[in-house]
Amino acid sequence: MAYYLVTGAAGFIAARVSEMLLDAGHTVFGVDNLNNAYDVRVKEYRLKKLIARPGFTFKRMDISHWEEVEELGDAAGKVDAVINLAARAGVRASVIDPWVFVETNMTGRLNLLELCARQKIPKFILASTSSLYGSHNPMPFKEDADTDRPLQPYAASKKGAEALCYTYHYLYDIDVTVFRYFTVYGPAGRPDMVMFRFTQWINEGRAVQLNGDGEQSRGFTYLDDIARGTILGLKPLGYEIINLGGHEVVKINDVIHRLEKRLGRKAKVEYQPLHPADALANWANVEKAKTLLGWEPQVSIDEGLDHLVSWYLQERSWVSQVLTP
Repeated sequence: MAYYLVTGAAGFIAARVSEMLLDAGHTVFGVDNLNNAYDVRVKEYRLKKLIARPGFTFKRMDISHWEEVEELGDAAGKVDAVINLAARAGVRASVIDPWVFVETNMTGRLNLLELCARQKIPKFILASTSSLYGSHNPMPFKEDADTDRPLQPYAASKKGAEALCYTYHYLYDIDVTVFRYFTVYGPAGRPDMVMFRFTQWINEGRAVQLNGDGEQSRGFTYLDDIARGTILGLKPLGYEIINLGGHEVVKINDVIHRLEKRLGRKAKVEYQPLHPADALANWANVEKAKTLLGWEPQVSIDEGLDHLVSWYLQERSWVSQVLTP
């Protein structure tokens, strides 16, 4: 059994990755600063479930502060891999405050890579993003597409993080797997993302604020598929960038219709101008994940939405009050 350092442990993807690692008998040292990028009650909900489990240890800290990362010291020296899922996410939020995205997504990454180099941790996994593909590449997006024209500071900060990963792979022979995730959704998701917001707004009779005409599309990917693929990336690969997700491309209007059916309520849609930071579509080519990892998505959009809505209704007493900006 192995010992893993998982950053952003209270986050959407990291919490599920941690659960799956614990299910497999591994030990997880989770860190998170529990920032207020979105309603912290969702992070506390995820973290509470993890802390109750044997084999999980938690430390509240900020990876963008080197002195805090350095203090991991001997504990980090025992680590078999760093699974770096801590990030500031959100394309629109990055336009408002780009500095915090650079601090977490680049400086935080640098600190963890330096920890790996000093403590001789052999494996590093980075969570990157499909937002890097911008609006100029042909779809489905392949990993060798041009990613030099990011549309927002969020994507630009992830591009910088990928470059840092390659540098540390080259200098210190750290085995690095970079995952570009495509529009992840599922229970206890991020409340600033479409699936959570629309579920809450429709069920509570609030107006659905829709940027654009709803004909934009996304390659939605269920949380468990993403977490499973991330764990498969722990194998030695050298330095690889791999797409995860996007196998079912669905228009936003269709997402609303599917949620209406499951919730038994009609959405009151208010159309807003399309945000310039938003891409009109994303869609992944996942052949590389299949070839290198034996990974294929298993959860359909309909099955995933069933799980999401069931979770929401079960937790409605508090989740209906979660802030959904």
